[in-house]
Amino acid sequence: MIVEHRTYTCRPGTIKKQLAFYEKHGLAIQKKHLGEPFGYFTHEHGDVNSYIHMWAYNDVNDRMTRRAALMKDPEWHSYLEKNGELGYLVSQESKLLNTLPFAPIKR
Repeated sequence: MIVEHRTYTCRPGTIKKQLAFYEKHGLAIQKKHLGEPFGYFTHEHGDVNSYIHMWAYNDVNDRMTRRAALMKDPEWHSYLEKNGELGYLVSQESKLLNTLPFAPIKR
């Protein structure tokens, strides 16, 4: 299993607006193609203008297949366009994490 760990950084003062917009307009589209998210997190300390989302996949091919379906969805492109117009996001960082045999993820 792999976990995709994405960190999104927002302009100061916009994170609540960004998350509300995503929850209302983007989350359902992603869930349709990617399944249930592994987790969503905000920071208690440190960079309080960023949030993390994580999605679990069987392997890299599973991720590629699911994300390809998402990228073909016109609703997702509409969401991305509207989200970009809002201008809340400053940056995005993505990492693929490999699980280790001695600490398997139980889902």
